[in-house]
Amino acid sequence: MRIVIAGAHGQVARRLGRLLSGRGDTVVGLVRNPDHRADLEADGTTPAVLDLESASVDDVAEVVRGADAVVFAAGAGPGSGAARKDSVDRGAAVLLADAAERAGVRTYLLVSSMGTDLVAGGGTPEGLDDVFAAYLRAKLAAEQDLLARPALGVTVLRPGGLSDEPGTGRVTLDRHVERGEIPRDDVAAVLLEFLDHPRDGAVVELVAGGTPIPEAVASVP
Repeated sequence: MRIVIAGAHGQVARRLGRLLSGRGDTVVGLVRNPDHRADLEADGTTPAVLDLESASVDDVAEVVRGADAVVFAAGAGPGSGAARKDSVDRGAAVLLADAAERAGVRTYLLVSSMGTDLVAGGGTPEGLDDVFAAYLRAKLAAEQDLLARPALGVTVLRPGGLSDEPGTGRVTLDRHVERGEIPRDDVAAVLLEFLDHPRDGAVVELVAGGTPIPEAVASVP
């Protein structure tokens, strides 16, 4: 396969890139910082330097054209304010969807977050940090935009708290799960399984658990 990953220098994205390239797939990684190219090349990923906050749809479509799937794993990151949560976590995800449609790429995997349901309907739960609430709203808006597009086959993955513990290959994956953590290794492995077996329209939460990843993905409607 040929897979394009947005936010390719992120910790989950790099793990996914290594899994894909290690089995012989072609991986193109979108990054904003040219200094990240060497890391991606060491992973077996071909870097494409492109700022998704300023690029045009045509710029992105040129990179994704011919891909079997795109994966959005970008994020504004720690320390960023509410404005960048919107421009990256929502705006860049939507831009990638626009580009995928223009380039005729159907399969889209969106890495979202547990907790987006908390801000559905515009509410802000008591005790929720304003910037984190803005992040969840941006993720939810991206989910809603993408899932409304009939030309795209979208899978939304909402991981719990991310850890650097070694992956176990076993997870809990369902529409709603109890809050918990999940090793980044296992998030990448679940994304790989979804690339091999897309579940169009699925919105699922992911934490550590006891079900082997292939079985967990196969059970998603």
